[in-house]
Amino acid sequence: MANTDSSLQTAERGKELTGRVALVTGGTRGIGAAICQSLVEAGAVVGAGFSSNQGRADELRQSIETAGGTLTLHQGNVGDYEDCQRVVQEVIDEHGRLDILVNNAGVTVDKPVWKMSVDDWHKVLRVNLSGAFYMTKPALIHMLDRGTGRIINISSVTGEMGNIGQANYAASKSGLFGLTKTLAREAAFALRASGKLGPGPGLTVNTVTPGLIETDMIATIPPFMMNNLQEQIPLHRMGQPDEIARVVRFLAEDASSYITGQIWGVNGGIDM
Repeated sequence: MANTDSSLQTAERGKELTGRVALVTGGTRGIGAAICQSLVEAGAVVGAGFSSNQGRADELRQSIETAGGTLTLHQGNVGDYEDCQRVVQEVIDEHGRLDILVNNAGVTVDKPVWKMSVDDWHKVLRVNLSGAFYMTKPALIHMLDRGTGRIINISSVTGEMGNIGQANYAASKSGLFGLTKTLAREAAFALRASGKLGPGPGLTVNTVTPGLIETDMIATIPPFMMNNLQEQIPLHRMGQPDEIARVVRFLAEDASSYITGQIWGVNGGIDM
């Protein structure tokens, strides 16, 4: 089926996201930074959300701008709805539109349930699950009005398998599965009701579930535990951030318009 969006018909091969604007939460480190870099390489203008480390954010922006890309920085608290509204509007005001939202920001507070405080529980759920809702609501309203968009949630294999000491994290990440599937249905329903559902790019919602990925978040895991973890992975290695970014980029493209409400595992086969 032919691409009906003329802004992409002239895009060079490998630059399928030319003319698109993306917002990536938790976008200045690890998986988020890799996603930002990949989307920029595909031609998108990217807004990177971050919470506190201005120096690291500035380094990423400088790196991307030196390579000829465009990255803007947007500081805020994903666990605060008003802050999320502000950041989404900030990106729209600065770049004129928002085509792609990647809900990547996440935190952990690891303890067994009998040692986990109520605050430990709520902190993780507020950022990882409620934060995705807080960011998605204003973005989705904008996308529905325009009749097109991509929402991509970054979950975790822990949400599929569970993990000792991570009841709050697992609950928040598995919660994204239900949010994703419901949003996918609601988006299609709303576009059909407004007469905007057609053969074009459409509005899709999907989730990517990384497995054990080599980022600074795993630096505190003792070597013996890391060896045990890798023994459980059929491919016997950790994944790299750019292996997650590759799938996000694929889902963001117009050619992926028939994929919605899906859970994409990138985990070396640990969960099949």
